[in-house]
Amino acid sequence: MVTKRADEVKLVVFVCEAGMGSSLIGANQLKKRVKDAKLNVRVIHSPVNEIPADTDVVVAHEGLAERARKVAPTAVVLTFRNFMNNTASEQLLRSLVAGETIGAEAGQSS
Repeated sequence: MVTKRADEVKLVVFVCEAGMGSSLIGANQLKKRVKDAKLNVRVIHSPVNEIPADTDVVVAHEGLAERARKVAPTAVVLTFRNFMNNTASEQLLRSLVAGETIGAEAGQSS
């Protein structure tokens, strides 16, 4: 399982199938919360097949998790089931603020 220390996380990518709509909304919500917490972390959205190579953490719907792991094997992949109740983003933010290690346990599955 891939893990990252909070201070190693510089790029979080919120992914979806085509990189539009749901990932944009999720990324914008997380970006605002990261900014409010004064964290030096960039948050972007991307199609799952175009995750940047320097990505530290991927936030993905559980149906896209395996594809995300293949495209970004050095990134922590956090998953969620429901966009309206995205516990992966919530736990990621808490872990970043607390300076904790980020791993799959921060999301719904490994």
